[in-house]
Amino acid sequence: MAKSSSMGRGIMALLAVGSRHAAEHPGGTVAHIATGLGKDRSQVSRYLRSAEQEGFLARTAQRAYALDWEFFTDAQQLATRRLESDGAIALDALATDTDEACFLGVLQGNSTVTIGESVPGSSNLVGSWLGRPYPAYCSDAGQAVLWESSDAEVRTVFAGVDFVRHGPNTPHSVEEFLARLGAARTRGYSIVDQEAEPGLYSLAVPVRDFKGEVVAALQIVGIRDRLEPRREACAAALLRQGRWLESSLGYKPKD
Repeated sequence: MAKSSSMGRGIMALLAVGSRHAAEHPGGTVAHIATGLGKDRSQVSRYLRSAEQEGFLARTAQRAYALDWEFFTDAQQLATRRLESDGAIALDALATDTDEACFLGVLQGNSTVTIGESVPGSSNLVGSWLGRPYPAYCSDAGQAVLWESSDAEVRTVFAGVDFVRHGPNTPHSVEEFLARLGAARTRGYSIVDQEAEPGLYSLAVPVRDFKGEVVAALQIVGIRDRLEPRREACAAALLRQGRWLESSLGYKPKD
């Protein structure tokens, strides 16, 4: 119990240093951190030294404690590898549950790019989408990868983009895209109904990492006449695998 309590207090000190970084302060002395936490300086000093020994914090020449960015870079690289490896597990499980083609996509500029796929032979989809970019405003992953973005950020992504028609329901403008994104957030998953091409239907959810940032979209894509009648069951499977993948990446919901 004492070890767990000490770890918790050490994490508090680590978060206090992180808060100073977020406020654009390079770090903090023991006095700064103790004041921020409202704790005794000698206690806080022990917590900070422990965090330094564990590699979470670095000591500067000015005797201030700062985040050790090498640790966080390593954590980011680990999360990227987990996205690829555990993403493949989630895709295979989702494809088995739904008997539909399943994909993992990421945002690159104003396009989405597929980084993983699992396509059952019975899905009636042919060819591979791995590495192929597609306009985010009408792609199967577009709404999900921009899930946490503000309206201003979405407008920046699509600044100067012509909303070319790819299917009968392609959004005509960024405002129409934002309206569909808002409806998806309320629903809990996105529906892209013949936006990318005629007859194509897809569902997607965002995938967050240990920082709480959306790093990918998990998708089910299929022929509209086949997938749309099974939407609720497929969406349930999608949400289940999305939560599992997020958990494997270290994401912890705020609720």
